[in-house]
This record gives sequence, C-alpha cells and structure tokens, in this order.
Amino acid sequence: MRGSRVVSAGHFQPAKVVTNDDLAQLVDTNDEWIRSRVGIAERRIAGQEEPLDLLSAEAAADALRQGGVDPADVDLVIVATCTALDRSPNIAARVARRLGLGSPAVMDVNVACSGFGHALAAADALIRVGSASTAVVIGAERLSDFTDWTDRTTCVLVGDGAGAVVLTASEEPGVSPVVWGSFPEMGDAVVIEGEQKFTQAGQKVYRWATTTLPGIAREICAAAEISPEDLGGIVLHQANLRIIEPVAQKIGAPKAIVARDVTESGNTSAASIPIALSKLLRRGDLTPGAPVLLLGFGGGLAYAGQVIRCP
Repeated sequence: MRGSRVVSAGHFQPAKVVTNDDLAQLVDTNDEWIRSRVGIAERRIAGQEEPLDLLSAEAAADALRQGGVDPADVDLVIVATCTALDRSPNIAARVARRLGLGSPAVMDVNVACSGFGHALAAADALIRVGSASTAVVIGAERLSDFTDWTDRTTCVLVGDGAGAVVLTASEEPGVSPVVWGSFPEMGDAVVIEGEQKFTQAGQKVYRWATTTLPGIAREICAAAEISPEDLGGIVLHQANLRIIEPVAQKIGAPKAIVARDVTESGNTSAASIPIALSKLLRRGDLTPGAPVLLLGFGGGLAYAGQVIRCP
C-alpha cells in the first residue's frame, strides 16, 4: 500500500526573547522558581508584525527549502492551531496565499497541544488514499494572545512559534498508523474559554501525563511494529520538563535522543513538536532513517502520536 514519508522539517520563531528575569518584572516569580518547576529558561513572544499566518508560512517555507521541494508541487496544507483570531479564511488558506501556492486543499485543525499529531495523521491518510501527493503540515500558535500576564502560574509557560514538515507519497511508508483518543472527563483541565485566557489544572495534568503517557507511547510503538528500545528519538509535546523527562524514562528507550526544546521555547502548544523535531534534525542529532516517536497531549484532554522515519 502507498504511504507517506517526512522529507523535511522547518520552523520559525519570533525575534523577541523573553527570559525568566523579564517575567520577574511583571509577576512575583524568579528564574530559580520557574526553572525548578517547569524547566523553562526563555521563550519567544510574537509582535504585532508577526501574525499567526506569517509564523506558519515562514515555518512552511523553511521546511520546503530544507527538503528542496518545489512549492508548486504542494497540493495539501494543514495547520494545527488553537489560537487563530479569525474564523475565515483559515490559517492554511492564508499560508497558501503568502507562499503563492497553486490550488492546494487547505484546512485547519484545532485539537490544542495534540493538534500536530492529528494533522499529520490526516495528511498521511489523504496521501495513502491518493487524495494528495505532497503535503505541508504545520503546527503554529500565538499563545501570548490568550495569556494573562498577571498570572504567574501560566504566563511563565507560554511561547509563540511555528513548525512544519513536508510529507510526500512513498512506496515504503515512513509514517506509522496514528494512536489517538481523549479523556473527556478531564476536558476542563486545559482550556481557553470565558475571558479567552489560557488556564490549566497543572497538577492534574502532571499526574495524568506521567502515569498515562508511557503506556500510550508503547501502544504507538506497537502500531509501528517496533520496540521502544529501537527508537532513535522521542519528541513529546514540550509542555513541561518535569513531564518530559520522567515520561521519556518510563517509555524504556535507552538509545533515544529526547527533545528538550521547552527550555528555550516554552510551551508552544501545537507548534512544540514540529519546532523541536526541526531543531533536532538541523543539529544532526537524529540519524537518517531512525524511528522517532512523536506524541502530543493537552486540551480536550486529547492525545495523538505516531512513529516517523527521519529524513
């Protein structure tokens, strides 16, 4: 059966760097408090001249350049985001316009922090059935637009940015079947509603993630027909270093490079996995062809993950 493979990845982050010391000027916090609780040292915050569709388009353009892919070949654009300010046209359509693409199918998906995994699964399925041949899949967020900068429990977490991958049809599939689902009874643990500000039940999410995600990760490996011991990389949603490190250890993948981009990017929701993946590939930390576990989780409380082969 025809499948898809990731041929390249790219990312784009705003120019403005906000350190923990900068945040200490806004709220009662300090660098040691933030690092010890969430592992974040700094994050990027977008300015007015950096709207969501620009972040998305820049990440997509970077991915296309990295793979040497002609934009004219792109027939599908999917953007995962929960922070679009406008209802229509969607961000994917705006990306197509910014990049001067021909007439691709364009759609956004909103599954918050697990959105990239959902978008990647959708693009893979559409390529498998022949409805697309070259797809750009983007995760992009401007969480700063929905942040209460007087709340020290959330403002220390968030960052803005976008990451993207290019998928093409392949006789040898390089993207495994997705494992996804949700825990509706925890749907209020991470929300943007009411006053349109990001809030979360941090301890509730921490307990769920550290106890539940390792089992989901092993399900994903089983769907990909590999053992966790064979993983070359692990890219979890970059929510909190105190979640990433114990979950990665419990998965049981001693040879895997574990993404820790949260330290320099903060929590960028749907953008966090593709940004972290792009940086690992750019640095040469991942071996071409190596299996890499991608696993997102967050608002909903939804999750989605798959194993990809490195370009």
